[in-house]
Amino acid sequence: CWRLGVSARRPSPVKCFAMKTWFYVVLAGLVAAPGFAQSASEAIRGFTAEGAKTQRALEAKMGAVPRAENVREYIRVMSEEPHHTGSKASEDVAHYVLDKFKSWGLDAEFHKFEGLMPTPRERHLKLLEPESYVATLKEPAIPEDKDSSDEGQLPTYNAYSPDGDVTAQIVYVNYGRREDFQQLRELGVSLQGRIAMARYGGNYRGFKARYAEDAGAVGVIIYSDPANYGYRGGPVYPEGRQWSASTVQRGSIKTLPYDGDPLTPFVAALAGATSGVQRLDPDQVGLPQIPVTPLAYGAATEILSRMTGAAVPADWQGGLPFAYRLEGGEDLTVRLQVEQPHQLVRIVDVCGTVEGSQWPGQEVILGSHYDAWTFGAVDPNGGTAMLLTLAQSLGKLARKHPPRRSITICHWDAEEYGIIGSTEFVEQHAERLQASTVAYINADMAVAGPNPSGSASPTLKQLLIDAAASVEHPDDNGGSLLARWNPSDRGRDEPAIGNLGGGSDHVGFYTHLGIPSMWPGMGGPSLYHSGYDDFAFYERFCDPDFTYGPAVARLNGLLALRLANADVLPYALARYPADLATHVADLRKLAEANHRLADWSELDRAITGLHQAVSDWDVARADLINSGDDRRLLAVNEALLGLEKAFVAEGGLQERPWSRSLYAAPDPFSGYASWMLPGLRYEVLEGGDDSLAQWLAVYVDAVDDLTARVAALIERAAP
Repeated sequence: CWRLGVSARRPSPVKCFAMKTWFYVVLAGLVAAPGFAQSASEAIRGFTAEGAKTQRALEAKMGAVPRAENVREYIRVMSEEPHHTGSKASEDVAHYVLDKFKSWGLDAEFHKFEGLMPTPRERHLKLLEPESYVATLKEPAIPEDKDSSDEGQLPTYNAYSPDGDVTAQIVYVNYGRREDFQQLRELGVSLQGRIAMARYGGNYRGFKARYAEDAGAVGVIIYSDPANYGYRGGPVYPEGRQWSASTVQRGSIKTLPYDGDPLTPFVAALAGATSGVQRLDPDQVGLPQIPVTPLAYGAATEILSRMTGAAVPADWQGGLPFAYRLEGGEDLTVRLQVEQPHQLVRIVDVCGTVEGSQWPGQEVILGSHYDAWTFGAVDPNGGTAMLLTLAQSLGKLARKHPPRRSITICHWDAEEYGIIGSTEFVEQHAERLQASTVAYINADMAVAGPNPSGSASPTLKQLLIDAAASVEHPDDNGGSLLARWNPSDRGRDEPAIGNLGGGSDHVGFYTHLGIPSMWPGMGGPSLYHSGYDDFAFYERFCDPDFTYGPAVARLNGLLALRLANADVLPYALARYPADLATHVADLRKLAEANHRLADWSELDRAITGLHQAVSDWDVARADLINSGDDRRLLAVNEALLGLEKAFVAEGGLQERPWSRSLYAAPDPFSGYASWMLPGLRYEVLEGGDDSLAQWLAVYVDAVDDLTARVAALIERAAP
């Protein structure tokens, strides 16, 4: 204690004992600081016993920095003005983030690109017969919400709709899913030359438009039905958190076999005339060819209530107070006009890095987009502000305690138009990212309310569970996020951790490059993509005390620091054979239901072999962690970075060469949902017995490759 500088003179033994006792009491209080739950065990995966003690002390220091008032200020500033990609307000947000990063000591920079994006000019929707009605395609101002009157926000529109002016009869297509159009064909209802009317939900909006176009429709109206969004769930905004009759969901309808800029698949859409980028002809890309517009359910009522055709199937009935009909009838016609020219728009990603002290070439990346359709308080700024306060925490911690591996936080641009900013970054830096990235942690909409949730690739699921057990839930008097996520009365061993699908910035890292990824957060209400997704709504209904943001920052901070500081990267390899066996069992049942004949025995054999290799690795890993041999640790950690690449197929998936992960990919027929073992699933649903057998061989090779990589780990771990 004399060496600690507590006293200039050597104290007496009695006084020294008292001072030591005081020091350990303070240290214990620090480790159990507010915001962190008491852990049942001091052990942390990937750390020695002594390293775990040091790590918990660092986590406590990190966790003390996120404060409610800071999160509130960051959300308020970033959602003060509408800031869609390419706008002056978006540029201001980018500079705000960059300046904050630099002020906290992060090495920060812009990454600039250009992508093809539309600018809405004209949208008109008129009911011509049996009587005249002109839809108001604008969300009205609300006296209780000052931002709702801002004229700078984008109008209600669907990005990438082509220009068009069509007049036609109406067909109601339910959610506009693939199976809905199939059912219409079976019912003898034609879309040829008609306008499809689909409700939001069930799939990505772009597929609604694509399936309607394929069916012969000349236009599409996508409305928000109160059965899914609205008064059926309670009072509407501003009285409550539900969608009002005039709330509209904007959004992109781009559906291409790759993400990012439509004109530059597989290569970065670098900005500037001297970049040398070869861009495709926009007319040859495959963007939508029929006009599309979104609509509020108040305006949709004027059309749907006047339809006179046959009644819809029972499960197609929505939430409006009348019987839904399949067809409007010959006496009901609608005119839809859209004008939104496309042009190249600047894209600015902002990244800040805390450099690692021991293994700087290995990197943990966290990210959220910052662009928004309007104000974006929930989507995305709940997550964006959370990452800002985490950057503040990590910057402060790194002054004396830099992480062993580098930690980078990125704020992506142009996510709303089709995951463009992060995709271009991934394509530009693909080789480096594949070689060096430990994990990608997504934070899009990560803070919207009190409900913990998360999705992750297999090796990161246990890490997420452990971290959630160590962070207090702000509402639960010391209870953890994990306890709220997986309450004891549910009788489950662990929370329901989802599998990553589509729809956000993890896609490029995970499904294109094969980088382990996760998406944790706390969910709640959202007026998604509407003009009312603003600070007034967020403060009143999402996080009134601004305590959920700091909690998620602590969770993400624990995840990042444990990945950055672990002696051996804390991947839980046992998840691979366990999850693979589950997914294969599901596919076998699906194959039987679809009368697909195949021999699955070789894949079963490969998974059994992987299970044994992983068991052997767990023994070797325990010995390696305590070895203190930096040479072996570096060699093993470098090999661990390559494990997920066993599931990367260079040629990609069927009809989707950009999606290269054999393990997981977005559902190619709905967009958002996750497809596990997507190459096999596609063949089970769409292929024949011969092609299924060929893809089974592909998966056997991938699992055997992973087993060989695990065996190589064990060899590198040996003294």
